[in-house]
Amino acid sequence: MQKEYYDRVIDKQLDSYLSALGAVLIKGPKWCGKTTSASQKAKSIVKFQDENERLNYDKIMNLIPNQILEGDKPRLIDEWQMYPIVWNCIRNEVDNQNLPGQFILTGSVTPVKNDKLHTGTGRIGSIVMRPMSLYESLESNGKISLKELFDNKNIHIDGIKSKIDLIGVIYASCRGGWPSSIKLKDEKSKLLVAKEYFKSLYEEDISKVDDVSKDPIRARAILKSYARNISTLASNKTLLEDIKANDKEISETTLYSYLNALKRLYVIDEVEAWCPNIRSKSAIRSVNKKEFIDPSLAVAALGMSPEALLKDLNTFGFIFENLVLRDLKVYGEAIGGNISYYHDRYGLECDAVLHLEDGRYALIEIKLGDAYVDEGAKHLLTLKKLIIEHKLKEPDFLMIITAGNYSYKREDNVLVVPIGCLKD
Repeated sequence: MQKEYYDRVIDKQLDSYLSALGAVLIKGPKWCGKTTSASQKAKSIVKFQDENERLNYDKIMNLIPNQILEGDKPRLIDEWQMYPIVWNCIRNEVDNQNLPGQFILTGSVTPVKNDKLHTGTGRIGSIVMRPMSLYESLESNGKISLKELFDNKNIHIDGIKSKIDLIGVIYASCRGGWPSSIKLKDEKSKLLVAKEYFKSLYEEDISKVDDVSKDPIRARAILKSYARNISTLASNKTLLEDIKANDKEISETTLYSYLNALKRLYVIDEVEAWCPNIRSKSAIRSVNKKEFIDPSLAVAALGMSPEALLKDLNTFGFIFENLVLRDLKVYGEAIGGNISYYHDRYGLECDAVLHLEDGRYALIEIKLGDAYVDEGAKHLLTLKKLIIEHKLKEPDFLMIITAGNYSYKREDNVLVVPIGCLKD
């Protein structure tokens, strides 16, 4: 029997926030499961996207907006940004009641900055929800915990086997972490969800986000160019030059407006640079690394399939990095961490740096197969040596994440861990 609700990593985070704050906002792309997860905690629900109730909601929000807050608590306000005034109503209600766990809001769009909306600091907390990680979709066995790697220096990982092989990882990257696809039984049907999501992005969503009409053909070209450059430090100027090959009229301003819309839709999820004091500022690359919120969007934009990617592992290497970074963000944020990357003009790089709030951190390389593990270990050890030479805090561990079968610790203490073994 198909599982009704798949536990999500943010479930525990949501519990913590509800116990401490009056309201919690869950933000992230549409279809990632925000409403479903919030509904597990809510005792009453308002769905602003319900077309059958649209006229009713319009009247209430124009005349007596506070009425929408009446109901058992926690009360879920789904897609709150459709009626931005509800933000101030909730903020005031939280102040008046002075009780935790009153409201849960969800939002699939970052609203345009509005001076009329008061800050929710201290009243409304926020959590980012991403599509399902491999652990959430039950494809990672979760036998290696990031938290335990930080807490236990003597943890034994040798011989732990992933239950998902390279072909499985490729398929999971194409299907994506969309809950509606996970629950389908037919393997081909599962691949359609990401394709339809991608189609709706360039045909509808990118124009709806700010009520400014955008050309679907141009939007699709921008998404495709972005996909060709995922997991790289390509500049927006590079994207512009790429797009201009077929769209001579596009300007830099237009490109930025489209990219900004995609960011507001939580489709683009870039990785910031880590800039420790080990090189001069001019030596360290500081542009964001280009990533989608889910690797399936890159696959859809490129028009590829699991079979095509199996024959083109060079391209899949970039998509695999997007998959790993998605999962690392899900797991890392659950333990109070954040992800960045390191790259300097001398060629020294580190695909991901996981920082915890208490100052501990890990250096992580992402390599598709065993043939590149030595190269990844060399990068990590060289960077660690440079850090030590500059008398900075040493990383707590070095790790290479692969699409391989087995985990182990190398003689140089670098951990090699398949993505199919990880969890938060």
